[in-house]
Amino acid sequence: MVKITGRTRDGAHLKAHLDYISRNGALALEGPDGERLEGRGQVRDLARDWAEEFVLEPGRRQDASITLSIILSMPAGTDAVRLHDAARAFAAGTFGERFPYLFALHDEGRHPHVHLTVRRLGQDGERLNPRKADLQTWREGFARALRDRSIEAEATPRRTRGVARKAERIPVRKMRERFAAGQGPLPEVLAAAYRAALTTGGADAPWLEAIRTRELAIRRVLVAEALRLARSERVGDRALAALVERFVRERPAPMTRDQALRQRGETQRDPGRTRER
Repeated sequence: MVKITGRTRDGAHLKAHLDYISRNGALALEGPDGERLEGRGQVRDLARDWAEEFVLEPGRRQDASITLSIILSMPAGTDAVRLHDAARAFAAGTFGERFPYLFALHDEGRHPHVHLTVRRLGQDGERLNPRKADLQTWREGFARALRDRSIEAEATPRRTRGVARKAERIPVRKMRERFAAGQGPLPEVLAAAYRAALTTGGADAPWLEAIRTRELAIRRVLVAEALRLARSERVGDRALAALVERFVRERPAPMTRDQALRQRGETQRDPGRTRER
């Protein structure tokens, strides 16, 4: 996974972010060509330098940001050392000497991931402004770096996998987990989502038809590819055709967040619904 998780807006915000990903200086932050920042003093100095260059940037927009915060991750159990090395190769290949960056591995033994912070002001004055297509290119590059290190990875778009919902934002997830542990209130964004989902009476929103149409188109493409492979004289192609056919058959129907929350609420009101399905 390659996911933009936020932006830093000023020097204090940037320093707080770098303190977080460096575990308050306990972890070294690595940059291009093996550059390393160690300790809170070096982190503070770099945050100050980047913030000063940001303030002096000519023609910058009022809502501009200093850096992009990116997370590179794989499922639990992925080898942390190889993940770290893949992140190093990905950052060098994607940003190289154009955009300064720093990264650190967080490995608590459960779900290793890399925090990558990239300065938006490039060495030649270019501004880093990724679009959706750029994000897909980044995912493909990270997946390639992982495969080069014997970690199986594919950069398939979530819709191709039958996932209609975007991933939950990290701050919301952390608040939800604190709520579940009895350590804080339910995040307002989730409370509002529950209210909206449970008061619609199951009515379809206008965009659901577009989701269903897109899902049907994806299934048609997969079925056509399975048929093409099944006609091949190669045994490997025919075996792949069977796998594609099985994937389409077992592919879950796309479900939006509102639909999931509505279903969860109905199940909680009538637990027998789960047993009947």
